[in-house]
Amino acid sequence: MFIKNERMLVSLGTPGGHLITDKLYQDYRLELQYRFAAKPGNCGVLVHASTPRALYQMFPKSIEVQMMHQNAGDFWCICEDITVPNMVERRGPKEKWGVDGDKNRRIKNLTDGSEAPVGEWNTMIIECLGDAVKVWVNGDLVNHGTGCTVSKGQIALQAEGSEVEFRKLELQAITKLSE
Repeated sequence: MFIKNERMLVSLGTPGGHLITDKLYQDYRLELQYRFAAKPGNCGVLVHASTPRALYQMFPKSIEVQMMHQNAGDFWCICEDITVPNMVERRGPKEKWGVDGDKNRRIKNLTDGSEAPVGEWNTMIIECLGDAVKVWVNGDLVNHGTGCTVSKGQIALQAEGSEVEFRKLELQAITKLSE
């Protein structure tokens, strides 16, 4: 469930689900400021979301940019896929990779310690351009994937068990540079 509280959007964390845009987006930069106000927990931004209830009869096909405390910037493949350097190191053995069920869907981020302490604000920037997704947390590049199996879709914020406050959600269109 989501509520508006003192100029903030708040994900109460339960019941589980997501708040999703009506429009489809591609080639954009999303900047958000968030914090876990009470205790650390889980949440995420779903980019390039499409088919509803594709995973666990809840989450749409998408690439999740993880916001879980101490894992911000991980990618989770939800019936879509993306490639990063050092795939085996960051995703595990290739024969276990997948995009649904019990497959290795998580692709670990590149850094440790990029997040602010619980209760302090984090700034996450997600840039989706063509088949690439880049993620920064508090100024650190924490993930960069290419070869994404989808390049446009809706954008969703998860409610996934923890209360999360958002004080900024800003979306800007970006264009590809001429080659």
